[in-house]
Amino acid sequence: MLKYLGKHLILELWGCDPKALDDVEGIEKMLVDSVEACGATLICVRTHKFSPQGATGVAVLAESHISIHTWPELGYAAMDIFTCGTHVEPAKALPIIRDFLKPKHVEILDLKRGIRLNEGDEE
Repeated sequence: MLKYLGKHLILELWGCDPKALDDVEGIEKMLVDSVEACGATLICVRTHKFSPQGATGVAVLAESHISIHTWPELGYAAMDIFTCGTHVEPAKALPIIRDFLKPKHVEILDLKRGIRLNEGDEE
């Protein structure tokens, strides 16, 4: 049986609300609420507004990070939710993200990071 150290969701969010994608205060609140929803420990949040449009943000977690990069002109956001530990569930952040960005299409790549064989198994 394989064990892993972390869960990493890569989100492709299309058809998002362009105003939300350009709202750094809203993005910061979405990141903080997402951290709380998935049970992680927030260290800090940083966001940056680009000119003429677009934003980037990251919530640094004790358990890793949640990040976003936006293209309002395309209605697109790229997000990562990477968490370590068994007490954190990154999928619980998805409703918060959907409520704020309102994507019409979401693709999720669900990766397991740091996959290890059980002790006693051959490598």
